[in-house]
Amino acid sequence: MSAKLVYAAIASLDGYVADAEGGFAWAAPDAEVHAHVNDLTRPVGTHLYGRRTYEVMVAWETMDDDAPEMRDFAEIWRAADKVVYSRMLDEVTTARTRLEREFDPEAVRRLKSEADGDISVGGPKLAGEALMAGLVDECHLYVTPVVVGGGTHWLPPGLRVGLELLEVHRFAGGVVHLHHRVDLGASRSSLG
Repeated sequence: MSAKLVYAAIASLDGYVADAEGGFAWAAPDAEVHAHVNDLTRPVGTHLYGRRTYEVMVAWETMDDDAPEMRDFAEIWRAADKVVYSRMLDEVTTARTRLEREFDPEAVRRLKSEADGDISVGGPKLAGEALMAGLVDECHLYVTPVVVGGGTHWLPPGLRVGLELLEVHRFAGGVVHLHHRVDLGASRSSLG
């Protein structure tokens, strides 16, 4: 059985992972949401990142925080392999990480068929490419109760994909987790 490719994001109610200034402090999860994200991330053996997402995530390589959910995520992240897709980076600076110049859907299909753990794709651009290629099996969206009015969408505009809702979970702080399976039979992917 092949591994699942999962896209998870924390977004504003109006669908942005970063605001118009590139900020995302408003998306910082509380302890309850962070623990949920940790449990979602625990079975991931490999993370696929674009350059920008990798540059944000690299902080987990040396993160030393007293909060148990932060320490837990750092350990989970460090234990997983990472693949970074970038034409701009000269090198990667984290352990268990390799640099690829181009996103190759066939290589990801092979990775899915050979992987021992699930695979995550991080960042809306790369997730959009993976969805277009029919590679993503599940989407997890953590909707934060804030409207930011613009910025980076959690998915690229123009992308059309059929989804089947599997679960909805509301957290005490107002965040709502939506878990969908990608319905490849109903998907009509296109970027406009």
